[in-house]
Amino acid sequence: MGKIRVLIIDDSASVRQAMTAILSEDPEIEVIAAAADPFAAARYIQEEVPDVITLDVEMPRMDGVTFLRKLMSQRPIPVVMCSSLVEEGSETLLQALEAGAVDVILKPRMGIADHLNESRMMIRETVKGAARARVRSRAAGARSGAPAAKLTADAVLPPPTGRAMSRTTEMVVCIGASTGGTEALREVLEALPANSPGIVIVQHMPESFTRAFARRLNGLCQVDVKEAEDGDTVMRGHVLIAPGGLRHTLLERQGARYVVSVKEGPLVSRHRPSVDVLFRSAARNAGSNAVGIIMTGMGDDGARGLLEMKQAGARTVAQDEATSIVFGMPKEAIARGAADRVVPLGAIARELLQATAR
Repeated sequence: MGKIRVLIIDDSASVRQAMTAILSEDPEIEVIAAAADPFAAARYIQEEVPDVITLDVEMPRMDGVTFLRKLMSQRPIPVVMCSSLVEEGSETLLQALEAGAVDVILKPRMGIADHLNESRMMIRETVKGAARARVRSRAAGARSGAPAAKLTADAVLPPPTGRAMSRTTEMVVCIGASTGGTEALREVLEALPANSPGIVIVQHMPESFTRAFARRLNGLCQVDVKEAEDGDTVMRGHVLIAPGGLRHTLLERQGARYVVSVKEGPLVSRHRPSVDVLFRSAARNAGSNAVGIIMTGMGDDGARGLLEMKQAGARTVAQDEATSIVFGMPKEAIARGAADRVVPLGAIARELLQATAR
């Protein structure tokens, strides 16, 4: 397989230079061009079609979302939106995901070496994930080199003890998703009734983005959706979205109820928050009172944790290949024998309700 050919579109010369340097450090990626605006990019695409486009949100002459809509209606190509992502800009990025973007990355920020190293790694991994994405036509409308060692959930939590958990009157659902997950989660949550079991979700997203995402879902769904805060109770009819970027979200048990703990920690499976961390905490603290669901996304985050949930007595579900934008995370979980059921996206809400029914 040849290198992943990337076209960078950003009106900032310094960002184009930084993105070119970061992506070119990876031997699997080749930057074929860097354009200052969509008009210049269109000329490049006529000569050579890239495998992935990184696209700035705000540019002169034509904004990124408008260009994305035109592109997806005429020549669908996997697009990763690139933004500095202040809170007020999150709604625009949600529009981009609705228009067909497969993921979002933060523009590289110079500063603390560890942050820059993490940023470099995440940018490259996101582009690789986008290259594997299935896109469909939409109607118009610091150091480089070897990647850091990939930590497991052991870095945050010890393995499950294997002891049986006492049953509670309520079930809890834990869901993990990544590339393509924002729209997939919307479809699942929109199909749930207002009295659905409490749900905790890890969706790989940059910091500040999850609050806007939760707010958008809350306006569309019968269940209440919010960004998780430390100490929030997991309640029937409520969905908690793990805050992106800086901390992990874990499930804890207090008597017969469940709460979330939002805590600092290293990248796990190269992510923070990590699905593996959430799933392991559910295996330890909920056992057979839990349901684990793994959905579209690149890599293997969540595969180990889902197996731990199954071994602890939880019901487990994986999204099938045909409906996954990127069949990475579900594929790894299925290969490990972690999924009791493999179902299409449209059946996940029904599986969730059946698995939690008494």
